[in-house]
Amino acid sequence: MSRKIIIDTDPGQDDAVAILLALASPELEVLALTAVAGNVPLPLTQKNTRQIVELSGLKTPVYAGCDAPLKRKLVTAEYVHGKTGLDGIPLPDPTYPLQPQHAVDYIIDTLRAHAPGTITLCPLGPLTNIATAFQRAPDIIPKVAEIVLMGGGCFEGGNVTPAAEFNIYVDPEAADIVFKSGVPLVVMPLDVTHKALTSRAWVEGMRALGTPVGTAVASWTDFFERFDTAKYGSDGAPLHDPCVIAYLLEPSLFTGRHINVEIETGSELTLGMTVADWWRVSGREPNAMFMGGVDRDGFYRLLTERLGSL
Repeated sequence: MSRKIIIDTDPGQDDAVAILLALASPELEVLALTAVAGNVPLPLTQKNTRQIVELSGLKTPVYAGCDAPLKRKLVTAEYVHGKTGLDGIPLPDPTYPLQPQHAVDYIIDTLRAHAPGTITLCPLGPLTNIATAFQRAPDIIPKVAEIVLMGGGCFEGGNVTPAAEFNIYVDPEAADIVFKSGVPLVVMPLDVTHKALTSRAWVEGMRALGTPVGTAVASWTDFFERFDTAKYGSDGAPLHDPCVIAYLLEPSLFTGRHINVEIETGSELTLGMTVADWWRVSGREPNAMFMGGVDRDGFYRLLTERLGSL
């Protein structure tokens, strides 16, 4: 039986690869894609999401959600993803329509309409849509099977400040609500994604597929690799968000610990930090499966196999 998921996203080239991986995988039933402001503002994230769906050739509905964090001004990342958020290859304007309903209302209605424990939420960006749904409709919280998200860091620190990873930093109050919600959490932090680096051989293999998807993935990777290779001195770039979908397909690719993770919302210095109690020294109750390792070769084998099928 396929697993029902909702992908909440702010594309982003790595979001695009994650979405295509999910759409290419028969084990997953992607009920919808909900867009949130993050890497770029909402008018671009919802447009980019529709372009990705169109590229896949499938008909997954797309909903637009929150255009700003709960309590803060939006911080974006055009310096990584380019001014469209999906720079690297020109894609035609989407003809695929945006659904009229607000993403938060869609999330609430869908969780209410399904049996408890049947829908997994997969946030790939700031947690604004999810937290807003939880605040507005607390009755849906116990109905969520699991939240598998990309965000945070422990030993890797942050990528937007010394302490904070971008998705959590953009809306730390939303992250705080989600991490305190009691929903089972699986977290893919920078500790994992920085071990899932692309290689030239993999990128060229994608290009050699000769398909629209293969060409787009290779071009997107070429574009955002330039930022990470300059920043980290690495040979490739981390594919952050596909780790979320890969975990749903092959959880054995990842290793981690069930620990307590708290979100810093008050400090100027460490705002948005995921305070991950890896060594279990706080005595606080574990609330998240916080991943620390990934089988890189297995991860890229899975990506190649699935993306090649689109």
